[in-house]
Amino acid sequence: MSIDPAPAATLSEAAREIVEVGRFLSVRNFVPATSGNFSRRLDARTAAVTRSGVDKGELVEADILVADIHAPPPKGSSAETPLHLQLYRDRPEAQAVLHTHSVVAALLSNLRLPEGELVLQDFELLKALGDTRTHETAVSIPIFPNDQDIPRLADKVTAMLEKRTDLVAYLIAGHGLYTWGRSMAEARRHVVALEHLLTYELEKMKVRR
Repeated sequence: MSIDPAPAATLSEAAREIVEVGRFLSVRNFVPATSGNFSRRLDARTAAVTRSGVDKGELVEADILVADIHAPPPKGSSAETPLHLQLYRDRPEAQAVLHTHSVVAALLSNLRLPEGELVLQDFELLKALGDTRTHETAVSIPIFPNDQDIPRLADKVTAMLEKRTDLVAYLIAGHGLYTWGRSMAEARRHVVALEHLLTYELEKMKVRR
């Protein structure tokens, strides 16, 4: 059974959710230093996004900006904000987007970049991703080369999303993880599940050497 998207949020509600998820992910070292960026849809036209250059474990409400999904990012937001806004345009059901920079996501995405994807198969924890209801399946996570040209990268992501309606995440090589959800809770669950699965895949590579 699919999960209904979370309702629209006020800026205060969105800021509280973003501050809380920032602390949650920071203590797990998924967003070291000032890395990562988070957002929460406010309505069909706008989203709340994090300000650039702030430790995500120390966010306060003043660090949350309002962005028009169909306009250039607001001053002070991350250079990667267009990737969030693009996801809200391409995925109307998406209510939250989380971008993390863990060691395992950066390392494994670099190692598996030549394959263009990471295939996760037969894991019980796959049931934590989107509408997956069985471990007897394979979930492909696309891997894109890192690119300072964010609009060009966003175009590549859009092309992939058009082909993959089931997609809930992607990796940027040597950079990190992007995932989203129909609520902030679902997006956070995706981060935790995927970090566990990525760690398993990296450990498996070590064992097989």
